[in-house]
Amino acid sequence: MDVDAFLLALRRFIARRGRPKEMLSDCGTNFRGAERELREAFAAMEPQLKEQLTEYQIDFKFNPPNAPHFGGVWEREVRSIKSGLQVAVGSQSVSEDVLYTALVEVEGILNSKPLGYVSADVADLDPITPNILLMGWWDAALPQVVYTPAGMGRRRWRHCQTLVDQFWLQFTRNYLPNLQTRQKWQRSSKKITVDSVVLIIDPSLPRAQWPIGRVVKAIASPDGCIRVAEVKVRDKVYMRPVARLIELPVLEDDTKDT
Repeated sequence: MDVDAFLLALRRFIARRGRPKEMLSDCGTNFRGAERELREAFAAMEPQLKEQLTEYQIDFKFNPPNAPHFGGVWEREVRSIKSGLQVAVGSQSVSEDVLYTALVEVEGILNSKPLGYVSADVADLDPITPNILLMGWWDAALPQVVYTPAGMGRRRWRHCQTLVDQFWLQFTRNYLPNLQTRQKWQRSSKKITVDSVVLIIDPSLPRAQWPIGRVVKAIASPDGCIRVAEVKVRDKVYMRPVARLIELPVLEDDTKDT
């Protein structure tokens, strides 16, 4: 992708999501070139116009050269999408509109994934998702429609739904369990305790469903390790293995003092 392709993508992002205050990226020539072109365009403006547009500037922050691990957070998300799509799409031929629609739905799935929680009420957990940070409202996903391969036919929109279903299945099976660090035979990991807020991994749920609950009981095995826990989700209590639970971090609520 060249500079123009990135600038067009940036315009599309801002039109849909709003203007970011800062952007983090690697040292790709398209990113560097775009930052330089925008900076030179701003420098060539009249002083009065500069003053008016100062608040619209975007702060570009680049990783050090030859340091791909600095972008590990987003690179891991990209890898998870590629792995899921390789299984869902494989070698089959997919039209551009089907693939684009599937990618946008995958975007919605990832942006609805809980990052942490903020709650003033113990009984009312408030998970924070990328969609809330980007758009300021709760995630709005369409109801899931499930089609069997035999009932898919030649309808492109049904084919798209099947691809997204396959992605969700691979994502919950292969990626989500990796969020819980398991150091078996090396060193003991942090134990889940009572009142921990957790995300339950359940591939059988409809896509983009993220059950969040609070641990009400941690059940120890004879060796003292916690391998099973009872989790309260709304008004129901479920018993789940800790391998299917991801503890969510507490995010500070900046609005408490305002």
